[in-house]
Amino acid sequence: MDDEKRLDREERIRYDRQLRIPEIGEEGQKRLKGSNAVIVGVGGLGCSSATYLSAAGVGRIRIVDFDVVKRSDLNRQVLYGEEDIGKRKVIVAQKRLSRINSKIEIVPLFKRIDEKNVFEIIEGADVVVDGLDNLATRLIVNSACVRRRIPFIYGGVSRLRGMVTTIIPKETPCLACIFPNIPEEEGRMGVLGVSPALIGSIQALECIKIIIGGGSSLAGRLLRFNGNDMKFYIHEIRRNEGCKICS
Repeated sequence: MDDEKRLDREERIRYDRQLRIPEIGEEGQKRLKGSNAVIVGVGGLGCSSATYLSAAGVGRIRIVDFDVVKRSDLNRQVLYGEEDIGKRKVIVAQKRLSRINSKIEIVPLFKRIDEKNVFEIIEGADVVVDGLDNLATRLIVNSACVRRRIPFIYGGVSRLRGMVTTIIPKETPCLACIFPNIPEEEGRMGVLGVSPALIGSIQALECIKIIIGGGSSLAGRLLRFNGNDMKFYIHEIRRNEGCKICS
């Protein structure tokens, strides 16, 4: 057994409630400890998913963003406070997440994602979690994940609505199948903080299930949430045989 993946006494106490879950248990917890997740974007979605992946014990989390904290972020990006305005998000998030769990490694990357650096950014990832705020960059990450065969967990929010799907390269539709065209910019949409909190939490759950190899994921299914009527909808989605990315 790899000593680095053994659970010490402190970890057994810390993760006691997770170890009691049959789908996780000790083997699942050791898989979490030995895993690498990349979160692209630490805004509303990324703050939520990063918080719960850190608390769950994902051993190495790379957080990627090229933005600083702004006052208008504070209604939904819960890793930041008023004292952080003007600071780099990835640096503040690293400090906050390390306080949540000092046993894991948080790696901050202050970079704008583009087609030239995306493969470097996702290198070594077991799972990539979407925390981005625009479709164009999401499609760049989607394409790279398909080529490297890395699971990519998409999440999107607007107003009181959100959606999630898990993309397993060569098995499920990719993001380009779902969104073949980039829509024209509509200006900044409003969003209530609980929307990315909820969707980001579901993304974290999907990430954990992929790592431990347990449970049924949203692979091949799109989950939609509408906070106006408090309803969840799940749609079966199919691969686009003419998709230029995954076909």
